[in-house]
Amino acid sequence: MENITVLGAGVMGHGVAQLFATAGINVHIQARRESSLEKARELMTNNLKVMVEKEMLSTSDMEQALARVTYTTNLLEAVQNADFILESIPEVLEQKQNIYEIIESVISDKTIISSNTSTFPLKELTQRTKHPERFIITHFFNPPQLVPIVEIVKFDKTDENIVNKTYDLMKKIRKSPVVLKKEIPGFIVNRVQVAMLREAFHLIEMGVATAEDIDIAMKGSMGFKWAFCGPMESQDLAGLQTTKSMVEKIMEDLSNTREVPSFLKEMVENDQLGIRTNQGFYNYDDHGEQAIHTRDDHFLDLLKLQNSKENKSKIISSSK
Repeated sequence: MENITVLGAGVMGHGVAQLFATAGINVHIQARRESSLEKARELMTNNLKVMVEKEMLSTSDMEQALARVTYTTNLLEAVQNADFILESIPEVLEQKQNIYEIIESVISDKTIISSNTSTFPLKELTQRTKHPERFIITHFFNPPQLVPIVEIVKFDKTDENIVNKTYDLMKKIRKSPVVLKKEIPGFIVNRVQVAMLREAFHLIEMGVATAEDIDIAMKGSMGFKWAFCGPMESQDLAGLQTTKSMVEKIMEDLSNTREVPSFLKEMVENDQLGIRTNQGFYNYDDHGEQAIHTRDDHFLDLLKLQNSKENKSKIISSSK
């Protein structure tokens, strides 16, 4: 695939466009407003400069990546020669369906259309499309240029060849793709995340721990271990007899509520939305700019370490 189009220049859109460009692929990024494109250009440039500072890219690599990106507000111009289109516009179903109708009138029958949605199933996304078999979901995580995982989701009409091509493309841009065997709300990561959040919220409501205590505990345990050893492998290494005993003792005491906790509802009602309003579980004086910078700096260090380990494993494997 030589030509990629990303629809949407927001947090996810510009990050995904950066991924394709740094992997040596030409990419069009389209947005309705020039100001959005200028912001995307600025963010990509700053992101790549940090990668150069951390010696993850050379200055030449950065310049070449930026040169591969074309910015436009013209939707039809952006998609007409695309091999793969990634839609990353706001989570409004009608807007997505409208865009699909427009672009299907000008693109090749072989063009793959992907959505970054985690909200709508493919059955709903493709209700008004001519070729639902070419649609797929590639769910990236914020910030997409740093977080390795991409969840690939198909449905009963998706052509298996489309799945394989999408998987190969994600590998080419150095992501860690997983293909769901069936479509399910929330996919993998968000379902596990919500299950953990439900229990964390329960601990706060019960007065067991503060939000800060929970963050410290998780960063020093699951967050530390799961970076290189996922939950299933962790249990193998601990011993499944231990896991069985732990699950038997704790599971029946876990929260099974299906309601959003009252304190979270109150926070949202009181405009405590996190970095957007400078107050959430923590207080921010700068709309979270420093918190985001610190997060991304740590993510880059972790990504650099993971990449170096992968490269070492490849060298060892090739020498055998």
